Amino acid sequence: MTLTNRSRKTDNSELSIVENTYFPGIFKGMGVTIKHFFSKKATIRYPEQKRYLGPVFRGHHILKRDDQGRERCTTCGLCAVACPAEAISMVAAERVKGEEKLYREEKYAASYEINMLRCIFCGLCEEACPKEAIYLRHDKFVPVFTSRDQVIYGKDQLVEDMGDRYLRDAWTKEDMAKLWIKQ
Repeated sequence: MTLTNRSRKTDNSELSIVENTYFPGIFKGMGVTIKHFFSKKATIRYPEQKRYLGPVFRGHHILKRDDQGRERCTTCGLCAVACPAEAISMVAAERVKGEEKLYREEKYAASYEINMLRCIFCGLCEEACPKEAIYLRHDKFVPVFTSRDQVIYGKDQLVEDMGDRYLRDAWTKEDMAKLWIKQ
């Protein structure tokens, strides 16, 4: 009974004098090495060159603003509840008269923090947000940190800059499917 059809018959014949010196094997191995030496490199020079990560990559967090520049987050807490790593914490505050240009709703996030040591970049916070206030950028990595005080991101690092708005290639699964078909 044979277990596989890929079995080969081994050659037990005596080696010739040339084969006994192992030169054919050495030349064959050098040929493979030279072939790879002149082929296109698979690696990229990372700091200078950046690879396109695709529309489904989950990177740096961002708190979005609406078209008028007001913060979308109303501190409903759904993102913190959905986070399996419990990395998100927030403190709510009431909007006072005169702050209508800063916040969309009556309630806003006075403090919004994400602990990047805990975050597992699952994207559940993004899916749970009813106001579409938090997104994980598809084009930017989280910067490298050297001390623990650089790890907790507050609103100063998370809120979107109106001069550099974040635009995504695909916002829905249907848009993403169109992108994949195009490529």
